[in-house]
Amino acid sequence: AACQLRCHPARGPFAKHRLAPPPAHPGAPGGGGDGGGGKGAGGGRKLPTCAEHDLENYSMYCVSCRSPVCYQCLEEGKHSKHDVKALGAMWKQHKAQLSQALNGVSDKAKEAKEFLVQLKNLLQQIQENGLDYEACLVAQCDALVDALTRQKAKLLTKVTKEREHKLKVVWDQINHCTLKLRQSTGLMEYCLEVIKENDPSGFLQISDALIKRVQVSQEQWVKGALEPKVSAEFDLTLDSEPLLQSIHQLDFIQMKCRVPVSVPPVPLLQLEKCCTRNNSVTLAWRMPPLSHNPVEGYILELDDGDGGQFREVYVGKETLCTIDGLHFNSTYNARVKAFNSSGVGPYSKTVILQTSDVAWFTFDPSSAHRDIVLSNDNQTATCNSYDDRVVLGTAAFSKGVHYWELHVDRYDNHPDPAFGIARINVVKDMMLGKDDKAWAMYVDNNRSWFMHCNSHTNRTEGGVSKGATVGVLLDLNKHNLTFYINGQQQGPPAFENIEGVFMPALSLNRNVQVTLHTGLEVP
Repeated sequence: AACQLRCHPARGPFAKHRLAPPPAHPGAPGGGGDGGGGKGAGGGRKLPTCAEHDLENYSMYCVSCRSPVCYQCLEEGKHSKHDVKALGAMWKQHKAQLSQALNGVSDKAKEAKEFLVQLKNLLQQIQENGLDYEACLVAQCDALVDALTRQKAKLLTKVTKEREHKLKVVWDQINHCTLKLRQSTGLMEYCLEVIKENDPSGFLQISDALIKRVQVSQEQWVKGALEPKVSAEFDLTLDSEPLLQSIHQLDFIQMKCRVPVSVPPVPLLQLEKCCTRNNSVTLAWRMPPLSHNPVEGYILELDDGDGGQFREVYVGKETLCTIDGLHFNSTYNARVKAFNSSGVGPYSKTVILQTSDVAWFTFDPSSAHRDIVLSNDNQTATCNSYDDRVVLGTAAFSKGVHYWELHVDRYDNHPDPAFGIARINVVKDMMLGKDDKAWAMYVDNNRSWFMHCNSHTNRTEGGVSKGATVGVLLDLNKHNLTFYINGQQQGPPAFENIEGVFMPALSLNRNVQVTLHTGLEVP
């Protein structure tokens, strides 16, 4: 007990330790000696003892020396002034460090296995691409040989035509000259016979005619008539040196041979990443693994939410796209295809996406008048000005039935807040409904009026105060707008035949504060 109190006090790091009875000594009954069948402390092996104190077990860990120590080392040895910690705590800490390091090695081993698979796939790809490149090279060289053969045939045809032309010209000259020569020879023989005539009167009777015939015959042999019209030389020179030089310089551009490129394969829609939020849809896709054909971009198509024609909503290189401004409570069909320089690939499978059946939205700080003050995650609005200022909602409606409410949190000095709908380009520095871009109901503490284009209609008893609730019902199926105060409908529908794209709208001054509530069922 004295030893325990001295060496293992129940305080500090030892306070939560559990003390167990010491193991039996060797040779004792039930002990771990030669006569017993039991095992030592720990149930399997003897605990290691201190290297400097043989009879003491390790109980602490010296952080400075990074080694376990016993209590005597702390009392008497060199570790007395060192930073020490509980052996079990350091054991767990080092185990955790080793486990963390092993996790890192395990991750690297996993990456290495994946890398080996990638390298093996790369071997196959290199083999396949090598065969493709060889086939491409053979095809290109064969195309060059074929082109040269066709050009040779064309050139031979030109030589043949030139030769036949020259031969025809020469033969024409031979025939013409032979005919003239025969005529001249006959005339000369006749004239020689006449010259032999001894009768002067007979000679003179025909001499003038013969002289004329001889002169005419002589004139037929004009200058150049006895010269060949063509030469034996062919005026055709084939300059093949540039082509030979090009053939000798024929090589790969950046070591790449143009392999015929096919259109991209079918993209795979990643359904786990496709989702809807409010009236927006997000689609994600990727190309199938081991796809060799290049992709220059994608074309995403969406129908109109009513089973109509598909239309392009995105063209680009991204593989994730969000489309905003869709109809609420509508079912859209989407598909995507890839394209490259060879053309457009086939469509993916069609994914069906359902937008929210009710609208969730807040006030829009980006489009609000600068005097509007928003809080409560843009769901509560008030104003810094005594003049009316306009703020719009973040949702836009062009189809369906939508309902939202505004709770009056503060109402001082009988102001006239206005509630309703507006187009995006509504004037924001005056009461809602004074221009032609807004349809509204403005209210004081006793009455309400409908207003559009600064025209006031349908005065109705019943106003608002602090704690009141104003409801707005926009029915774009029937194209009308209805208002409620504290659950009571304010007359017939305020406006009829409204069509287009509308945003929830509100105008108020500094005497009013309201909070928006959305995602409500239609009353």
